[in-house]
Amino acid sequence: MVTKSPKAAPGRRVERTIGPIDAYFQISARGSTVGREIRGGIVTFFTMSYILALNPLIIGTKPDGAGNLLGGLPYQDQAGAVIGANVNTATTMVAAATALIAGLMTIAMGVFGRFPIGIATGLGLNALLAVVIAPQMTWPQAMGLILIEGIVIAILVLTGFRAAVFRAVPRSLRTGISVGIGLFICFVGLVDGGIVRKPEGAPPVELGINGSLVGWPMLVFVIGLFGVAILYARRIKGAMLISILGATVISVLIELAGRIGGKTDANPTGWVLNVPEFTGALSLPNLGLIGQVDPFGAFGAAFDGGFKINIMVGLLLLVFALLLADFFDTMGTVVAVGSEGNLLDQRGNPPYLTRILMVDSVAAAAGGVGSVSSNTSYIESAAGVGEGARTGLASVITGAGFLLAMFFAPLINLVPSEAATPALVFVGFLMISQVAKVDWTDIEEGLPAFLTLVLMPFTFSITIGIGAGFITYTVLKLVRGKVRKLHPVMYVVSGAFVIYFVQGLIAGLLGG
Repeated sequence: MVTKSPKAAPGRRVERTIGPIDAYFQISARGSTVGREIRGGIVTFFTMSYILALNPLIIGTKPDGAGNLLGGLPYQDQAGAVIGANVNTATTMVAAATALIAGLMTIAMGVFGRFPIGIATGLGLNALLAVVIAPQMTWPQAMGLILIEGIVIAILVLTGFRAAVFRAVPRSLRTGISVGIGLFICFVGLVDGGIVRKPEGAPPVELGINGSLVGWPMLVFVIGLFGVAILYARRIKGAMLISILGATVISVLIELAGRIGGKTDANPTGWVLNVPEFTGALSLPNLGLIGQVDPFGAFGAAFDGGFKINIMVGLLLLVFALLLADFFDTMGTVVAVGSEGNLLDQRGNPPYLTRILMVDSVAAAAGGVGSVSSNTSYIESAAGVGEGARTGLASVITGAGFLLAMFFAPLINLVPSEAATPALVFVGFLMISQVAKVDWTDIEEGLPAFLTLVLMPFTFSITIGIGAGFITYTVLKLVRGKVRKLHPVMYVVSGAFVIYFVQGLIAGLLGG
């Protein structure tokens, strides 16, 4: 493939050859380079890698309704004491499977979807699984619901419904979603970096500890934030990656000298998520969880001794909640990442939309097969886009990072959240500029966008923010007699969100 060089002198044709990788991923066409894609992919990996530590803690340490951990290991002995060795085995298996599924599905997003988005176990969805779903059934049955949810979403993609919903979202709501996600990931960065915390009393959140920045880990966060800002202002290539690596080196040196340790009630100034200490380089992954899934076992209770409608409705509501959260989290993420990278067309749609949505849908089902909870697109990918990623090659790099993490988990744990999360805060800043695209003088456009962008961080849920925006937009258009300006899909989706918001009431009325 031959193209003109953008630097060709007037009247002179300068040609350069584009290789197959460049042509396939459209690297030059999207204004990027292989170097930028590699840097962006690495940054996305580092900003996502916390899931390798969090997912094992969330789902690997909780017993199911039968009293077993993931993998079928008993949680307690006959005396009622927690079996520590079993918990360690379960968390080790969850970590390995989490890295494997994330790596494979992120590479699939890069190769098939050709979009710079990383995929891994969805936070929030895994907590719902561990706290609400698993105690009602066995772990394989709970993962069966995840598999069903992913299959349903894939069917919606194949029928064109998911893409239709994506295209039906008005531009003001798209902007509100992008800005809201910017605020959301900024909040995530501040919380995971230990800068914003929840005190014991009022107010609901505060700065650091009792309103002050105290402790070495917080200093690392501040250094990382100013580091990325200064490097970006100086137009240094790889600003975010350099900041993450530099802050990590400082973190390791601080831990070696001061033995800070992890954050606990007795040690509030410790490292928030993981301690940056060297515990080795290699570890063999235990992939024993792959395939431990029972797709229809959970529904057996609804037919045990006669059909029980309350149990069936309760299970369907659980699947519906998982589906809706996964469905719209992805939509918000794709819109936000595409906007940040200037990858959306005039209608606000990314290239290869159906492929992107299909990979994400398969990832949800793959999370069930891998026993690691539903996998979904990560908004942290915006950090890689902020570093320059524009194509699926960045996702291939990110996916390769997850696959390597199965074997180099000790080295990955060297990067504390305080070193990686400043990049999220900075990306939040980059995304907030889109707020000017909303007509705030028009209540029909401004209020839905406002509720969308404020409820995402305030409720810590992308889905809730999008749902509030959809419902408000639809209601305002109806009361002002602008029925014809509403896409029919908006009625369907708004109705689904109403059910989503009152599902607890419905389950209560039915005795679920």
